Amino acid sequence: MHLGLCLWHFLFEHKGKRIINFEKGLNVVTKIKITKGFNGRAIKLLLFGFVFLISALMANAQRIIAQNNDSPIAAQQSQSDEEEDFIKPARPSLANPAEFQKPGVLQIEYGYDSNFHASDFRFQQSAPLDIRFAASSRLLLEAEIETVQSERQEEGGKLETSVGDTRLGFQVVALKDSEKHPALAFAYSVKIPTASESKMLGTGRVDHRVTALLSKKLGENTDLDINVAYLNIGREDSERRADGGLAAISLSHEFENKFGFEAEISGNSLDDVQPKGVYALGALTYKVNKRLRFDTGMRFGLSNEAPRVGFFAGFTVGVADFFEKR
Repeated sequence: MHLGLCLWHFLFEHKGKRIINFEKGLNVVTKIKITKGFNGRAIKLLLFGFVFLISALMANAQRIIAQNNDSPIAAQQSQSDEEEDFIKPARPSLANPAEFQKPGVLQIEYGYDSNFHASDFRFQQSAPLDIRFAASSRLLLEAEIETVQSERQEEGGKLETSVGDTRLGFQVVALKDSEKHPALAFAYSVKIPTASESKMLGTGRVDHRVTALLSKKLGENTDLDINVAYLNIGREDSERRADGGLAAISLSHEFENKFGFEAEISGNSLDDVQPKGVYALGALTYKVNKRLRFDTGMRFGLSNEAPRVGFFAGFTVGVADFFEKR
């Protein structure tokens, strides 16, 4: 319950003002104004419901964990589940988990992503390929390539298509999830401008992102992920650079029938993986086995500059365990 109160204070101040400034970067203690009228009320109700759900889950998490620890059968089941945690999907949400797949596993994520009706374009689609290798239990190496990127800037205009940008990075786990504290990790990534400038699919500039990741397991099959990032972006219209921020809160749950869902609230003040704006995401997942999981869902823009709606679908697969003893 304390986490829920902290999140509520993080999102709102007195008199209904939020305290995350997506217009001025990562400064999370200054104020921005929620849009007045129906959209503002809808966003506030959505955020209230999301925080209330997290608070309720946190209030029951310790009781569930204590019950599981007191049961030898549950302990054996928990150990079996950990052994089967061959993959740890990072898609489709913007917030990544602080912990990742077992050491030695090469994990590949591939899918389709699209956005419609933004201030800068009418239609945008891409096919991101994410390669994640767990070099150890605390070090992850990652490479993300937009294998295909298409964009139509005006209604009825030409659809430009090319290869997108490439991102390289790593993630280090500082604390692993336990009864006393959540998992904590830090990540860095650099964007290499491989997208076509002539087709206006890329800025041609190198970008940097530094992220703090916080994750907590709420019960047996529910996970909470919180990411806060600093963005350093090369401006497209000059040689100068811009500083910005990104924040995302994601909640996921897997049912006994292997289906699951993910819900997320996120926002970024500068163009990054997604165009700048505030978003709400909902996804349906299905875990075929310990090596393969599918996902699909939609993303909705909650701010004026964000695309109105987006659709995505993809999969996560564990290709091989290079540290497996033979």
